[in-house]
Amino acid sequence: MEVMREAAAREKAGLEVLHLEVGQPATPAPAAVLEAARRALDDDRLGYTVALGHQPLREAIAAHYADWYDEIVDPSRIVVTQGASGAFVLIFIAAFAPGSRVAVTSPGYPCYRNTLTALGMEAVDVPLSAESGFRLTPDDLEAAGDLDGVMLASPSNPTGTVLRPGALAELAEYCATRDITLISDEIYHGITFGTPAETAVGLPGDPIVVNSFSKYYSMTGWRLGWTVLPTGLLTPVERLAQNLTIAPPTLAQLAAVAAFDATAELDANVARYRANRDLMVSRLPEMGLDRLAPADGAFYVWADVSHLTDDSQDLCRRWLSELGVAATPGIDFDPTRGNRYVRFSYAGDRDEIARALDRLAPSLT
Repeated sequence: MEVMREAAAREKAGLEVLHLEVGQPATPAPAAVLEAARRALDDDRLGYTVALGHQPLREAIAAHYADWYDEIVDPSRIVVTQGASGAFVLIFIAAFAPGSRVAVTSPGYPCYRNTLTALGMEAVDVPLSAESGFRLTPDDLEAAGDLDGVMLASPSNPTGTVLRPGALAELAEYCATRDITLISDEIYHGITFGTPAETAVGLPGDPIVVNSFSKYYSMTGWRLGWTVLPTGLLTPVERLAQNLTIAPPTLAQLAAVAAFDATAELDANVARYRANRDLMVSRLPEMGLDRLAPADGAFYVWADVSHLTDDSQDLCRRWLSELGVAATPGIDFDPTRGNRYVRFSYAGDRDEIARALDRLAPSLT
């Protein structure tokens, strides 16, 4: 966020910024979603929905699990939320008590750690190694000691790593046999460049699954996500939602039903991400950044810059001020080792990415 603020200030001053920091699609919502929103504006009162979400949307999400994963999900287990972020707040409060120990990976999405801490829970750092491709294993969890929960993502932000086939089931089995609540963040599902990511729906222990319309569906500002819950958490989450948010945004819910019919348009976005990824993972090693995490999915490259600096925050500031290139320092994603890493996003325009790499190249050699 600091990088984005500094980039915005630079642009306001009339200076160019080439964006490699923004973790959101550069494309708008699908055309069918926009048209559905226009119809809703004309025809619907746009009052509150029930706290669990618009029933046709919950049914469409259930159909999505049958279509993509061959998993039958009762729509009653699906709760529509104010983005994935809203889902995490509801889940953490419902599933854990203050003081609960919940594992989060490093590197990993910082908001897991920050939200758990704000709610009085202990975020237990689980360091992942470059040698393993930054993939979480049961051995990593065993080394973390007693746990009440595990928070994981595949594909991952910031590394883009996707768990290997069967690995998610192994983690679910590990958690189930130890009465550990597993939460699977699947927000980047649909954006993979090899084997599709597996869902935790239907795995041992009845994991909690979170997804969102922000990434694959290109609807970040619509603030809409969902969670698939074990039946025992439905009533607590419903009561929390009624008190904390009343209901998700109605216009977004009515429009989002159409997102599941926009696969061709959305897969074209993914093809563009793939081309951007291929450009970045071929150019960066030529420029001297050859220690990269496997960019299997999402739209990020996690690069080791320790041969350049032990302060990636300062490095990114200099890139922005001297070169006009915005990238994200790794410190938020890994409080211990992130000073040696930078996250590059390739969600944007290919020409802009190519120009940014051209500007960075002389400073890396």
